[in-house]
Amino acid sequence: MFKKILIANRGEIACRVMRTAHKMGITPVAVYSEADAEALHVKTALALGGEAVPVGPAASSESYLVIDRIVEACKQTGAEAVHPGYGFLSENKNFALRLEKEGIAFIGPPVGAIEAMGDKIESKKIAQAAGVNTVPGHLAAVTDPEEAVRISKEIGYPVMLKASAGGGGKGMRLAWNDAEARSGLVSAMNEGRNSFGDDRVFIEKFIEEPRHIEIQVMADGHGNCVYLGERECSIQRRHQKVIEEAPSPFLDEATRKAMGEQAVALSKQVNYRTAGTVEFIVDKNRNFYFLEMNTRLQVEHPVTEFVTGFDLVELMIRVTNGEKLPFTQKDVTLKGWAIEARLYAEDAERGFLPSTGRLSRYIEPGAQDNRVRVDSGCYEGAEISMFYDPMISKLIVGGKDRAEAIQEMRRAIDGYHVRGLSHNMPFLANLAKHPRFAEGQITTNFIAEEYPDGLTEDHLKPEDPGLFAAVAAVIQDRFEARERRLTGQEENRAPKLPTDYTVFLGDKDLTEVTLHLERLTDGTRLTVDGREIVVESGWKPGSPIFRASIDGAERLFQIDRDGAGFVLSHDGARIRALVLESRHAKLRRLMPYKPPPDMSKFLLSPMPGLLVRLMVQEGDTVEAGKELAVVEAMKMENVLRATSGGTVLKAHAAEGDGLAVDQPILEFE
Repeated sequence: MFKKILIANRGEIACRVMRTAHKMGITPVAVYSEADAEALHVKTALALGGEAVPVGPAASSESYLVIDRIVEACKQTGAEAVHPGYGFLSENKNFALRLEKEGIAFIGPPVGAIEAMGDKIESKKIAQAAGVNTVPGHLAAVTDPEEAVRISKEIGYPVMLKASAGGGGKGMRLAWNDAEARSGLVSAMNEGRNSFGDDRVFIEKFIEEPRHIEIQVMADGHGNCVYLGERECSIQRRHQKVIEEAPSPFLDEATRKAMGEQAVALSKQVNYRTAGTVEFIVDKNRNFYFLEMNTRLQVEHPVTEFVTGFDLVELMIRVTNGEKLPFTQKDVTLKGWAIEARLYAEDAERGFLPSTGRLSRYIEPGAQDNRVRVDSGCYEGAEISMFYDPMISKLIVGGKDRAEAIQEMRRAIDGYHVRGLSHNMPFLANLAKHPRFAEGQITTNFIAEEYPDGLTEDHLKPEDPGLFAAVAAVIQDRFEARERRLTGQEENRAPKLPTDYTVFLGDKDLTEVTLHLERLTDGTRLTVDGREIVVESGWKPGSPIFRASIDGAERLFQIDRDGAGFVLSHDGARIRALVLESRHAKLRRLMPYKPPPDMSKFLLSPMPGLLVRLMVQEGDTVEAGKELAVVEAMKMENVLRATSGGTVLKAHAAEGDGLAVDQPILEFE
């Protein structure tokens, strides 16, 4: 067995591989850029008795993607093998070839398999030869926008334009008409060139009401290849997965078997070895079509580990070391249910745009009977920069069935506290309780259909305002009790008598809830509109998470101070609460509402990024829907369009400028 392995990656996947390596008695080696000198994967490697080697500047193109520097780190530390994780060099045939030349084992598939499956055009031809179902389309590279229009019309709209070397949602554009085919080709080519060094784009039919379901395969070097069930990955935005689960709530056993056997057939066609994933698109009638094969470990692999009991990283290492798989297809059984949610540094209330900043607070949910797992690449005080993927961590939960797994996820999300930057946890919480999600009625259009404008105030409204008001009153009462203790008032007066409170919920259109609060020996009894609520909690002021038993049910609320009030978040809802003794509430009703400044005449940058193109200049007249600017963030191009007609008065930024969130780009008359 290898004695030392270098992990050519960063973030949560690097930490995850290191833990398994350490469990196997293997010393881990980390590599890091200048921006990652204090990153968690560096600290983890050192804590596990390993090493950490710097490999260059912050930009991945000058550090994590530089093959020479990774190889030199291997030589410097004596690493016998490299695990590439996912992304970066994980599917780079030149990297695998170089390691082979240097006598360093690559914990991944053979070069031939990487090359064959890494090209989406060639991989579809190979899949067809292996008897795998494929989507109708045009497999030759397209470079001319007018040619893209002609081909799209022949296939029939809608179509998907895909960068041949793309992945992770990059280099993909959906087109419903000629204009979108033209602009989509340009953007897909640009993203393919910038992210993968390959601007070839092909076009295929877009399957409507589609599900994205993938099969996990594992193969050794002795001719054994098995499939380890499927993962449902249909909940996506911008073609990037947000929620994954195993098994799929949609497949029946016959379809699962057919998809698995085709995935194995394709793997054998290219002499595959180690872990790989064959992705399919599945229509409403359970017809399935090959999309691509990812010749690496997937982000969502933990859900497969939950339901199969296998450590996929350990299997990858053992297979690369020449060992046979310790099981056959008949030994693979799926037990229970697992769901993974990706925590991203992105603002769901701004259309899921990326965010950057420092994690000022970071508290992970506690595990319960080994049903909760967090794969994290960050810690409190760490920074999320613009240089890398915005994923902070992955939350994985398990249950005996899907309903239990969903309930466990809702509980865990309420206990996951992240502050300091915008993130998608409120969205994940809201999604986890969505009736359509609970029913399993999901497609890749789910987010676009249910959250067309991202997460809005309507999504965040509490279903039970009285419950939020009761919790806010208990919190306020605890703050007041602490104030009495700190000022010595507690000793000089009898215990405070029951209190009548008025709770103002919301910001502008306020909802008033009047309640009566009575302190008990082991809790608080509240009467809200004739309804009795008993709250038992050991919460003390200062803790950001309010844990309580409310009428016998466990509840977790997150608390943020907001002036004299609080912002409470729970189970996908969020609202501001101001608690006043009822005799003071009448004064609050006299306070005027101060509206925010009118910025409707400005085009503001919705995210931190780079202004790569400005399509208009001062004096131009624009109509609603016209493309105004393109902002690049996290290697993704984001087109900003006019929301109404007008004339450009002034340009506040120029191409090449770095932009902050809400920085003015254009001003209109």
